[in-house]
Amino acid sequence: MKQISFLLVIISFLISSCQFKKGKVNILNEVFIYKEASFPQCHASTIVETNNGLLSAWFGGTREKNPDVCIYASSLENGHWGTPVLIADGIINDSLRYPCWNPVLFKRDNGDIILYYKIGPSPGKWWGVYKSSSDEGKTWSDKIRIPDGLYGPIKNKPEKLSDGNILYPTSVETPDKWNIYVEKSNQDLSNWEKIEINNNGFNAIQPTILFHGKDKLQMLCRSKNKKIVETWSEDNGNTWSPIEATSLVNNNSGIDAVTLLNGKYLLICNPIEKGRNKLSLFISDDGKNWKELLILEDQPKGEFSYPAIIQGRDGSIHITYTYNRVKIKYVHLELI
Repeated sequence: MKQISFLLVIISFLISSCQFKKGKVNILNEVFIYKEASFPQCHASTIVETNNGLLSAWFGGTREKNPDVCIYASSLENGHWGTPVLIADGIINDSLRYPCWNPVLFKRDNGDIILYYKIGPSPGKWWGVYKSSSDEGKTWSDKIRIPDGLYGPIKNKPEKLSDGNILYPTSVETPDKWNIYVEKSNQDLSNWEKIEINNNGFNAIQPTILFHGKDKLQMLCRSKNKKIVETWSEDNGNTWSPIEATSLVNNNSGIDAVTLLNGKYLLICNPIEKGRNKLSLFISDDGKNWKELLILEDQPKGEFSYPAIIQGRDGSIHITYTYNRVKIKYVHLELI
């Protein structure tokens, strides 16, 4: 009888623990942004909050790197995602076109939504461009090329600094070396500046920015070194510490993070050394010590990757990510 009673206590404890863990996150919605599309493959989604709802974009085509890869977008209004619409292509002239890459959406202070993306045959040979929309993404300006030698945000969202300038987390990829750095511009997207970072022997790309007070910043980055790596700034992004490894496992795939209104931090990544078949959400009080909060995907095989994460005005969390290269999945959740 004592053994049975002890077993019942253990079972009760485990049930209550599971309920507690589930109570940390309430999933409000989980859906594919589209069911059918004119393109067979997709990747590298981005998301931004608009006055009317949400806007997401990604690249789609027959296959990554193919010249027919364009940027598509969909809006979430009144609880429904709209049909994907082509908003940018890599057409140079009647006889030449290149693939598009890694769209990034950002809303600047005047309300315009900026679409940053890359055009070119490969990451080592692409260039940065952007378009703007003053009607919540319904129509877009002609593309404008970012100054030579600069690219804008490579995968993850830029952030507005305390001085009003925009900070772009960026990087370069060549066959021999990966390096992160940052760029700055003003709200008019002029006066661009490049700020180098000591990569300290690491091969890192695709940073994401976190805030620790007014002028202290942290960037977490994808790497080839089996770990998420980090760098810190104490002066609003003007100088940065040499890159160091964190304790977080990385599979050489994209990550994203966000600073919450309550001062905590969320990170979404593939917490495995190989493959992209597991995708998890982590939470931290300090940007250093992370706890797995929610497993979004964990399957024997498949690709669930290149996440994007933002917090809405109402405090809820919006996430998008690649689902087996054929869909973009959207998850809406709240922390309780």
